[in-house]
Order: sequence, then C-alpha cells, then structure tokens
Amino acid sequence: MWESFARPLLATVIYSLLGILIFAFGFFLMNKLAPFSLRKEIEDDQNTALAVVMGSVILGLAIVIAAAIHG
Repeated sequence: MWESFARPLLATVIYSLLGILIFAFGFFLMNKLAPFSLRKEIEDDQNTALAVVMGSVILGLAIVIAAAIHG
C-alpha cells in the first residue's frame, strides 16, 4: 500500500521542484536581459504596462513549464 502512495508523491515533489527551478531561472533571465531595472520601473515609477507585460510573461512561462512536465 505504501508503495502505491509513495511513488506518485515522490514524482510530484520532484516535478514541482524542477518546475520551480526552471521558472526561477526564466524569471532571472528576463530580469538580466531587460535594459532597465524591472523593480524600479514597476515599484518606483508605477509602470502599469510593464507590470501587465511581466505578468503575462510569467503566466506564459508557467503554462509552458506545466505542459512540459505534464506531457
């Protein structure tokens, strides 16, 4: 009984960690490739358009990672 529960749980944890690492790397890469400070533009300058674009990119990246993990 434990075997039928442990294997899917372990696979879920591994895939979750892998997805989080890929997502963090993608976000870090976006932050480094931008020719300006994302934090300054969104927080200090109140650039709503940039916040919407960044949110869209984050959602798109999350959907691609989830689809790749799910198969």
